[in-house]
Amino acid sequence: MADTFDDFLPEALRFTSPSPLVDIGANLTHDSFARDLPAVLARARAANVTTLILTGTDREHAEQAVAMARRYAGEGLALHATAGVHPHDASRWDAGLAAAMAELQRQPEVVAVGECGLDFNRNFSTPAEQERAFEAQLGMAAESGKPLFIHERDAGQRMREMLHAWRDEIGDAVVHCFTADRATLFGYLDLDLHIGLTGWLCDERRGHHLRELVAEIPATRLMVETDCPYLLPRNLPAKLKGRRHEPALLPWILREIAHWRGDSEAELAAATTTTARRFFRLPADASREASRGDTTP
Repeated sequence: MADTFDDFLPEALRFTSPSPLVDIGANLTHDSFARDLPAVLARARAANVTTLILTGTDREHAEQAVAMARRYAGEGLALHATAGVHPHDASRWDAGLAAAMAELQRQPEVVAVGECGLDFNRNFSTPAEQERAFEAQLGMAAESGKPLFIHERDAGQRMREMLHAWRDEIGDAVVHCFTADRATLFGYLDLDLHIGLTGWLCDERRGHHLRELVAEIPATRLMVETDCPYLLPRNLPAKLKGRRHEPALLPWILREIAHWRGDSEAELAAATTTTARRFFRLPADASREASRGDTTP
């Protein structure tokens, strides 16, 4: 039986943001959300996470993200999508896939090109294949004028080189789920990039260095995300059934970031939401816009 809105999150994990939040990276097309997606969205709304950017990492998931954004328009939430090919799948890049991506990126629900980029940590596709696919998607962002949603892991130097070469052609870009070091961070900020932070900061095994860096990120460049169902915060005040992360927990990540920046949660919530709405060119009041949407399947 599917979990209901009320019984999935323990009381100690029912956080509410002091002002509306934008989750810039939610992988809600993941199979783990198939059984209870309406409840997941209801919990997000109750947590004051009013806007979700659904990540499209390949053709299939981008198509699903667009369909989901259409299906759940309204209902107190604003849903949007990205469309791109993740570096893990870069070996599949060809003319047919490029045409399909271009068509998806023309859809009004799609607000960014990506998730795309470089991942030299796992190399499921070769570095050469990753660079070829990323170069093509940089061109798509330049042509469409839409912002870039970027994945980078263990490839900071090459990423900066490629972005530098394209910087005058592309518009806004965010390195989502940033986990790298100080030099990489300042290299991205020098390129006028935005930074997305996740629950990685809440991990005592590997998030320590980020705690020292978050205050260095200007509020006008900082956005927040869950990257759910991945990266469930390890320092939650109560246990959660299973290990699936979800948008309703974004206020906990915001609280952690605010602590290490020395900001109030209200200030940081307002700042990151303003930045995200400007970056993705969303309505000034996304939650009000969502409430006017068509809820017909």
